[in-house]
Amino acid sequence: MRLRALLDTDALGLRLLGGEDELDRTVRGVMTTDLRDPSRYLSGGELVLTGLAWRRDAADSEPFVRILAQAGVAALAAGEAELGDVPEDLVQACARHRLPLFAVHESVAFATITEYVVRQVSGERAGDLAAVVDRHRRMMTSGPAGGGPDVVLDLLGSDLDLRAWVLSPTGRLIAGSEVGGPALPPEACAELAAEHLAAARTGRRGPHRLILGTTTYSVFPIRSSGRSPQASRDVRETVLSDWLLAVEADAGDWAEERLDLLHGVTQLIAVERDRRDAARTVRRRLAQEVLELVQTGAAPAEIAARLRVAAPVLLPGLGAAPHWQVVVARVEWAGSEIEAGPVAQSLLEEILVDPAATGPEPSDRIAVAHTGDEAIALVPLPAVSAEHDGSESGVLADALLTSVREPLSAGLGDDGRVTLGVSAAVHSAEGLRGALEEARHARRVAAARTGRVCAAGHQELASHVLLLPFVPDDVRRAFTARLLDPLRDYDRRHRAELIPTLEAFLESDGSWTRCASRLHLHVNTLRYRVGRIEQLTSRDLSRLEDKLDFFLALRMS
Repeated sequence: MRLRALLDTDALGLRLLGGEDELDRTVRGVMTTDLRDPSRYLSGGELVLTGLAWRRDAADSEPFVRILAQAGVAALAAGEAELGDVPEDLVQACARHRLPLFAVHESVAFATITEYVVRQVSGERAGDLAAVVDRHRRMMTSGPAGGGPDVVLDLLGSDLDLRAWVLSPTGRLIAGSEVGGPALPPEACAELAAEHLAAARTGRRGPHRLILGTTTYSVFPIRSSGRSPQASRDVRETVLSDWLLAVEADAGDWAEERLDLLHGVTQLIAVERDRRDAARTVRRRLAQEVLELVQTGAAPAEIAARLRVAAPVLLPGLGAAPHWQVVVARVEWAGSEIEAGPVAQSLLEEILVDPAATGPEPSDRIAVAHTGDEAIALVPLPAVSAEHDGSESGVLADALLTSVREPLSAGLGDDGRVTLGVSAAVHSAEGLRGALEEARHARRVAAARTGRVCAAGHQELASHVLLLPFVPDDVRRAFTARLLDPLRDYDRRHRAELIPTLEAFLESDGSWTRCASRLHLHVNTLRYRVGRIEQLTSRDLSRLEDKLDFFLALRMS
């Protein structure tokens, strides 16, 4: 039963003092205590009743509430018979630990509440216990090895009359039940994913309850098997990659055994997710090898040979080597030291999947590597795409984020950002280095825009990067000399390192804090150097046009 049901029962005399957002927690039992440390008697999910005899002064509330929260109790109910109003220090401690707090009217005995909770919970368990045990055993023997998530979801539909779907963090349908009702529309998938990501960012425990129209859904997180919820140091390391299980039901009213069954289902599906991640290892390694060859200036023939090895893996049955596009992504968290490369890699693998595709394997044709804070994807295109030179087919920047913007914005919260850049299609190994630079530059253009989720394509760079190979050498020299020679002269005379500062500032997308951290400088020192750059060149580094000119000058030098 849920806490909300207790609050709605007038005979129990409960008054909510804090934790309104947590009223969908499930109560699995009840315990009365006045011990200062009752942890040895708690197993999680209890409604704890106390007369506050353990409290001698205000300092006692914080450790008592911390013990309850760590034990995973559902809520605390404090009696008013002895002390009158519940002390404010206890209210504040419960608020800090997100523990719902009730006041019990002096006219209501704890025995009345205990009897009511025991009767409700026992009644739910009696009807489900035998059937749940049998169904759980059947699901455990019909897991991923016997057909993947669809087999498990079919059993949920046939045995428990539950319609359920497995979704990616971007709202893509990976597996789902269509028995007993219409298909889950893409809009609903996106809203469910957004709710899951928003809840995960705020630390709320699953399942999360969401009402769309007249239908109630419960969303369960699916974490990698072998990783506990506390294994990650920061939820932001995994929030953009974990799958979720959405069930068309209100799990807040379920008995403990049914909840345990659904948590078991998420563990089975997590095995499938891990299997998929393992299958991506080969594609990731191929991308990493090609990227290293491109960035180290390897001969085109060597790069072409590696691409010929990659093509059959990414496009089985394709006779000739395909054309390629490069997509660069970066995930950034304000004030965080999270290693962003792997996060961006997992996210880019998902974003590049056609949102209309279903199942866990449509990313088989995508190879994504990561280097530093960037993720870099090699996207093969069938030879037919050459007719359009990538302008009408292949990956389009505008279309990439249309269906995933809502969920990603929820997962990024107020401190995260995703930016992507997309190159044009290239026809040979010689073009990959230029495509990589083009995609990186497009991402910087996207980063200069406002918004949590931004992308830019090669079409937006037609007047800059694509023309650079055709600029005469004397024009290049004059352009770079006009912008960079004053800085070089100043560096020689004063050892001021203005050129390295300019490069770091542009690579940090104009972020003062990231650039200062990268250069191990105080922000005020960085501001002085940037001010000196602007003074010597008569340029303004807050303007996108001037940033682009400096970027091109550095590249051409």
